[in-house]
Amino acid sequence: MSANSAALQALIFDVDGTLADTERDGHRPAFNAAFREAGLDWHWDEALYGELLAVTGGKERIAHFVSRHRPAFAQLPDYAERVAALHKAKTRHYTQLAASGAIPLRPGVARLLHEARSAGLRLAVATTTTPENVSALLVPALGPEAMAGFEVIGAGDVVPAKKPAPDIYRWVLERLELPASACLAFEDSENGLKASLGAGLATIVTPCDYTRGQDFSGAAAVLDSLEELALSDLRAWLSGAAVSV
Repeated sequence: MSANSAALQALIFDVDGTLADTERDGHRPAFNAAFREAGLDWHWDEALYGELLAVTGGKERIAHFVSRHRPAFAQLPDYAERVAALHKAKTRHYTQLAASGAIPLRPGVARLLHEARSAGLRLAVATTTTPENVSALLVPALGPEAMAGFEVIGAGDVVPAKKPAPDIYRWVLERLELPASACLAFEDSENGLKASLGAGLATIVTPCDYTRGQDFSGAAAVLDSLEELALSDLRAWLSGAAVSV
């Protein structure tokens, strides 16, 4: 199915790094707060966290860190429960940060969402973060009706394989009942781009602090932000994108 066989009908957004710099302003501090709360001497500085971002999913990221840096922790009989508890605590700290307004949306995001809705485009989310994190970010920034503005929210563990697997995007497309050729995806990372391209989606990338310099081959466009983006640009990129499945 070629990407220029349908008119633009929907926009599908990644969350972390795409809608806001959540990794820098929210997730890393929340992980560290959860570790302190559990009495662990772990601290993820910016350099280490940048490396850990190669692994998608919070529980998966903790497990990867343990395998590399704290292998004895993985031998505890309640290891899986401890990882789940750490991730739950991290989500709580993150939602508290977001609710305080400490994680602003990236430039142009709120405007683009408003203009897209006004133009009749359907909106969706495809992310590996939890539904609680999505709500915690969007409601303070966009108001109490923010979540209702997204017709489909693919988040957390609704699919077992995280990005760069394309499963979350395919899940969203199935529920939108749209072909990939009628949608545009928005991502900030190489792993996210691989996922969206794997589902046949033309993709606009806006790198964040942690992802600048990654390989964005195959993107319809790579932009500093969504600040100057117009809906007419989106339709042009969709019709000109060389994406096929």
